[in-house]
Amino acid sequence: MARYTDSVCRMCRREGTKLFLKGEKCFSSKCAQQNRPTPPGQHGQARQRKASEYGLQLREKQKARRAYGLMEGQFKRTFVRATGMKGITGDNLLQLLELRLDNVVYRSGLAASRAQARQLVCHGLMTVNGKKVDIPSYTVKQGDVIGVKSTKKDIAIFKAAKEGSGRVVPKWLTTDLENLTATVAALPQRDDVDLTLQENMIVEFYSR
Repeated sequence: MARYTDSVCRMCRREGTKLFLKGEKCFSSKCAQQNRPTPPGQHGQARQRKASEYGLQLREKQKARRAYGLMEGQFKRTFVRATGMKGITGDNLLQLLELRLDNVVYRSGLAASRAQARQLVCHGLMTVNGKKVDIPSYTVKQGDVIGVKSTKKDIAIFKAAKEGSGRVVPKWLTTDLENLTATVAALPQRDDVDLTLQENMIVEFYSR
């Protein structure tokens, strides 16, 4: 399976905003996007041409895809799934992205970044309702309880999680960091997304 192996800080600089891909580093003075807000590459500081409508739509799509750590095929399949749901397609898309297991592990504070959360899930360290789930794209449902495999609760990552990351946990999640669990108390709403996105542009991009 294809995966991105270059510096993830380049993604934030390219999109011109923090995507929170490096965990605690994104909240420190070492944040590359904060220290070098220009796009990466030798022409990054050159005067940028005014983006076309297509260019703006592309950037919004790339921003969302990179923030949640999806390849293009995965992201487009999620969009197609969102179009088949009742309601506003853009809101449906963000809801499906938020309900991914790897994202829930990250948003609940059990992992420092979405990439780390994905690794924890892939290695079989996470459970849903007491059963091991090793698929990062697994869609959790309201009422599901996400936890840590009992034999893995003493590793350093989870010891750090118990101390708290200082991040704000969204209101649709109820967490118990002492027991390393998170419960999906409700379905995420548009206001719960912690990224600055214009999802209508993503819909327009795929609707061309």
